[in-house]
Amino acid sequence: MLDLKQLAADLFGITLTDEQLEQFDTYTCELLEWNEKINLTAIKTPQEVLVRHHLDSLSIVLGAEIHPNTRVIDVGTGAGFPGLALKIAYPELDVTLLEATGKKVKFLEHVIASLGLQGVRGLHARAEEAGHMPDQRGQYHLVLARAVARLPALCEYMLPLAKVGGRCIAMKGATAFEEVEMSIEALRILGGRVDDVVEVKLPTVDEPHWLILIDKLRETPAPYPRKPGTPTRKPL
Repeated sequence: MLDLKQLAADLFGITLTDEQLEQFDTYTCELLEWNEKINLTAIKTPQEVLVRHHLDSLSIVLGAEIHPNTRVIDVGTGAGFPGLALKIAYPELDVTLLEATGKKVKFLEHVIASLGLQGVRGLHARAEEAGHMPDQRGQYHLVLARAVARLPALCEYMLPLAKVGGRCIAMKGATAFEEVEMSIEALRILGGRVDDVVEVKLPTVDEPHWLILIDKLRETPAPYPRKPGTPTRKPL
């Protein structure tokens, strides 16, 4: 039986309290229960959730320094990974969970209320819309995304939301380095630069996991992100 407390400490240097472990357990139960009604995850067992969702989410700390009051947005958060899991581990974070599907936002709001979390909220919008909202554009120290889109399009979703001097982290699999090469022009236009690509090793998981670390060097030009759907149809 895998132990979240021990693995979080050994892999990422994260100390979880008993209360936080209970919150992760509740999150898992709610996820699997709601998954029977709406499509939230292909993962069906608590142990798989522990590794492929919770631990995978906590791996973000390998690519970012977590400070009190750091503003974080999780783009295309789905069932809340990595943003909500990170919030449980670091209650001092200010977290926005950006999701375009209304049913998933309702799930997130339910979990937030069930866990009694403060300083975290769901935002029902597309990334292309959020990137032009005055209270969202250029407001975040840390912008996260997992399994949302190929990196050239993902840069257009993420970089407009980041503060200059902030960081975007794209969680990727085997295509990570190929996608970095594909994104050179997008990064130039949007004001970002890849700082590093960090390997993540998870127990019982054979396939490669990587964090692509992108620094926001300058303001993203006003036309970006383009209209909904355009970044994926016509990547920069």
